[in-house]
Amino acid sequence: MSSPEYSSAPEFNSRLERRRAFSTIFKNSCAILSWLSIGVLGFLLVHIFSSGWEWISFDFIKNAPSRMPHKAGLFSALMGTIWIIFTTAAIAIPVGVSSALYLEEYAKKNRLNSFIEINISNLAGVPSIVYGILGLTLFVRLMKLGPSVLSGALTLSLLILPVIIIASREAIKAVPNSIRLSAFALGATQFQTVFHHVLPAAMPGIMTGVILALSRAIGETAPILMVGAVAYVSRAPHGIMDGFTALPIQIYNWAREAKVEFEGLAAGGIIVLLLVLFMMNSVAILIRNKTQKAQS
Repeated sequence: MSSPEYSSAPEFNSRLERRRAFSTIFKNSCAILSWLSIGVLGFLLVHIFSSGWEWISFDFIKNAPSRMPHKAGLFSALMGTIWIIFTTAAIAIPVGVSSALYLEEYAKKNRLNSFIEINISNLAGVPSIVYGILGLTLFVRLMKLGPSVLSGALTLSLLILPVIIIASREAIKAVPNSIRLSAFALGATQFQTVFHHVLPAAMPGIMTGVILALSRAIGETAPILMVGAVAYVSRAPHGIMDGFTALPIQIYNWAREAKVEFEGLAAGGIIVLLLVLFMMNSVAILIRNKTQKAQS
């Protein structure tokens, strides 16, 4: 038998050098693009803080919107954002996590459930304006909820539900099957296994998905504009059936004004929105870390 032909050492070394060179180019390209993205983000943040920080004051927080720049504030928009984000969280989190638990732990693997899973994944990529049109048709007109906080919260809940469901399912799927088998071996029912063992173990991953979903919801403008959030509301909402405005809408309204001072007000509104987002995410991260430590 003839011995097989192997590549000569010089040819092998040449191919190895080409692979190493390609790997180095790819690594450097990723590093350059990453630092470029960070640089653009840093430039935007520096520009926003330099333009809007001088407008941040207690009066800016507690005053209502006004045509006079030095008397304008965002209290009604801030309270509207807080109302709508907490109402959205109260609706979307239980529904999303429950759906993920059902699909991952209880539902049978058949064509219907596969069809549902595919459509949930597709819904995560639907533009937000489509959800706004759906919310306007379903909640505002058909259910006659009007342009209220509840209509906006229900619309945003539909928007972020696919993200919560997908992230929660992945977190639940990552829980080792040995935990389930151990619970069953000790006589636990499926309900006890899911809610006392699987769900606590998956909670850090679930909270990560919730953070991402609510971070998206707090900055959305198109859906709540479609359901009737108006640019000027002098009074903060006192219930879920009241009319409202939100920080993104108020910021957009100031940015459209002709006076230069309103650009500073818009930058100040962006700073307040970022601070609200930072505080909300900080609380969620603390909860996630606490549950993660409890499982370790």
